Amino acid sequence: RALHRVVAAHLWVMSMAVSRASSCCVLPRLITAQPRPRRLHTNNHVRRDFGLGRKTTKPTLTLRAAASTSSQMGAGGPIAGAVVVADTARVASSGAEIPLLGLGTWKLPKADTAALVCAAITRGWRHIDCACDYGNEAEVGAGIRAALDAGVCTREELWVTSKLWNTYHAPEHVRAACAKSLEDLGLQYLDLYHVHFPISLKYVPFEQRYPPEWVHDPAGPNPVMVYAPVPIAQTWGAMEALVDEGLVKHIGVCNFGVSLLTDLMASARIPPAVLQIESHPYLCQDFLVQWAQQHGVHVTCFSPLGSASYVEMGWTKPTEGAIHEGCVQEAAAAHGATPGQVLLRWGTQRGCSLIPKTSRPERLEENIGIFAKENTFTLSAAEMAAISALDRNKRYNDPAEFCKGMGGPCPIYN
Repeated sequence: RALHRVVAAHLWVMSMAVSRASSCCVLPRLITAQPRPRRLHTNNHVRRDFGLGRKTTKPTLTLRAAASTSSQMGAGGPIAGAVVVADTARVASSGAEIPLLGLGTWKLPKADTAALVCAAITRGWRHIDCACDYGNEAEVGAGIRAALDAGVCTREELWVTSKLWNTYHAPEHVRAACAKSLEDLGLQYLDLYHVHFPISLKYVPFEQRYPPEWVHDPAGPNPVMVYAPVPIAQTWGAMEALVDEGLVKHIGVCNFGVSLLTDLMASARIPPAVLQIESHPYLCQDFLVQWAQQHGVHVTCFSPLGSASYVEMGWTKPTEGAIHEGCVQEAAAAHGATPGQVLLRWGTQRGCSLIPKTSRPERLEENIGIFAKENTFTLSAAEMAAISALDRNKRYNDPAEFCKGMGGPCPIYN
């Protein structure tokens, strides 16, 4: 009941923020969503005990504001069957359609997560990117359930991704880790399950600490990472078993380079369907993107807007970022778009899906607005080249740097 009250209050505040934003700016005209049928299981909001096969009813959180109409949420509010939805890309290994724009949930505050996720789905977002390590999957699940219960969309219309954390690479721990994410999210299956990093750490039981994060014993006299010698092929075999069992539809990897991908694909029975990497104009990774696409692996880019997510962590400055570059500003002026929309369009024109993170409801409108019919624009070859020329191999999320104080560095990209 307490969670219900907190999340409902936050959703009300966010919906009011969207309404105020709608009154002072021109929001994209809504286009009719065209549902794309996919052969997926339905979600009946029943939690399954994946270890014992026992079913128990999962509490359902009802957020009344999730079903708000445009008259309740402002001129840009969603109405049944008329929301701005992202274009999709076809996953080569299965033919499934992955939305080109997804909501990143890394560093979303727990208190705001459920309301923001529900608001995003209500505003047309159909791709949610999660992870055990983010520590907010239960709240993400509450937001998903609220949107589904309000009839905003069906489970089949959503693409939900989660990730296997470093401490669960041993084959005997992979299924339990996946089941834990499913339980927290309140789902029967995942559309995509990634190996989060090519880094295997010593196992930490759920009851000891969850999520376990990087350091093995934070309270110990020497709080450092403790590595575990688990070959990635063994981890991947257990990931393949999740597909066989129907717990996940696709499996993929994050933060892998060509060498690791080549080795993995040489022995994999089920090849990785998706590669998730950091990519933005300061870190284009063109060769890696092209190689993956040529080998039938779809690429998802995290931090597509660059440095914004890392300012609060002290890893960059507020004045840094491709969003401030002259060529980006000029393209925005030429197309009547915002600089952020230009960066998102640059990413999608490379054939990648993107997972920008935002905690501001008005940004949900702005970001997905690139797919609104009258707002759609295409960057010219010259504009694409100018933005790509900003590449400086600047990586913000690098364990070679942030693991230094944890017994590192861990230079997985060297």
